[in-house]
Amino acid sequence: MEQLDKKKILSMTGICKSYPGVRALDNVDFDLYAGETHCLVGKNGSGKSTLIEILAGSIRADKGKIELFEKTYDSFTPAESLAQGIGTIHQVDHFIEEMTVAENVLIDNLQTNKGGFFSFNKCSSFAKEIFKFIDVYIDPKRIVATLSPVERKILSIARAFSQEVKILILDEPTASLDKEVEDKLFKVINNVKEKGVGIIYISHNLNEIFKLKGRVTILRDGKKVSTDFVKDIDRDTLITRMIGAKTIWFGKKEKNISNEDKLEIKNYSSKNVVENISFEVKKGEVFGIGGLVGSGRTELLRMLFGADKKDSGGIFYGGKDITPKSPVEAIKNGVGLLTEDRKSDGLIMEMPICTNISLVDLVKNSNFFLRLKKERKDTEEMTAKLNIKAPSVEKIVKFLSGGNQQKVVLAKWLLAESKIIMLDEPTIGIDIGAKEEIYELINNLAERGKIFIIISSDNQELANISDRVGIMKDKSMIKILEGNEVTEENILKYSL
Repeated sequence: MEQLDKKKILSMTGICKSYPGVRALDNVDFDLYAGETHCLVGKNGSGKSTLIEILAGSIRADKGKIELFEKTYDSFTPAESLAQGIGTIHQVDHFIEEMTVAENVLIDNLQTNKGGFFSFNKCSSFAKEIFKFIDVYIDPKRIVATLSPVERKILSIARAFSQEVKILILDEPTASLDKEVEDKLFKVINNVKEKGVGIIYISHNLNEIFKLKGRVTILRDGKKVSTDFVKDIDRDTLITRMIGAKTIWFGKKEKNISNEDKLEIKNYSSKNVVENISFEVKKGEVFGIGGLVGSGRTELLRMLFGADKKDSGGIFYGGKDITPKSPVEAIKNGVGLLTEDRKSDGLIMEMPICTNISLVDLVKNSNFFLRLKKERKDTEEMTAKLNIKAPSVEKIVKFLSGGNQQKVVLAKWLLAESKIIMLDEPTIGIDIGAKEEIYELINNLAERGKIFIIISSDNQELANISDRVGIMKDKSMIKILEGNEVTEENILKYSL
């Protein structure tokens, strides 16, 4: 392999990390030179984020050594990582919402006056200099809670430069950013590289990898597959190595898919969110939606459910307009939504199974009198039907496993006789056995005529369970895969 004519500033050797039942990293090596961009790629669960969190000091490795600026370490704390000049832009931003932009930017390096007291004016001036350096501006006096998602990502980038940075880690930094801001970010990356800063860049967007050049390391199932100069590898080879092998389509269960009562989504748009989305789903069909974070998938489902506003578009079921103005209207029209965060949006964690399952039915069939005996009978039947493992329907939901919690969410929509069920990351955070049960439930319900629309970031899952898959990219649905086209490889290829 070609040698870099630069100084090696980081070497991670034999890094291992395990969690109960999961080998997150298995003897992984990774290095970085001053003034280079070293990209880290792999599908979900490959170990990318775990590796950089070890370097950032958020996670301690079980085994391995880290050589940083010619000194050897077993691990760091976050404070030690910062002191060594390692700046991290995390995939999920964490801020103090009630504080100003300036205070959040300088939270690890708050400025003081001559008397040693905190000086907001100094913080504000310093923050302005950082924004000037990265060529993107936010008013330092603004409260963080008022920022848009794009502004929050910019704030995260600015905060990394509040101290001297020798190694900059960027974990999916462009998710939810528009092209103009992305271009500015790449300009900043090139500027700091010229000053000798080493860049570790994690992204699912392979176009960014080829734009940034440098080197690329591929991880798969916690193991290092290869490290290459970007100029020496092509897109198809990257994808194949990420997946492990070219996937093939296998026959789905025979379903009674009917053109009767089909669902039609027509021209759904919302400025800067989704653009002119149209597709149809037949009765008994599972329609998957693939794409990267920030492509507009979750936002589309929220609009279809009436939770977020749209600028244009309509939903038609069996030729009837059922476009909801609110979630209550969607529920009454037979539309259900399982959100990505079941604990915050899908369940009342301190309440029992029976209460959670019956909630949507109570909204749909509001009645002055509660029918407690019927409610209990119905929830017990639904609990048995979905094989929810609990001693009784009085079991508090927070004490259930992740898989059983997800079944409770699904049960409430089935009890309300939802005809159209939308699932956002339905198996996130649940084990393989529970996943298989969820897949079986979806297939069985589709066979009985339910319509499913499913978002999943697990492309293999999406390929295995969906009859067709719509690919979203840059806020639009650019491709619908059908039949033999529905493979993990194709979903990834069109998403990038």
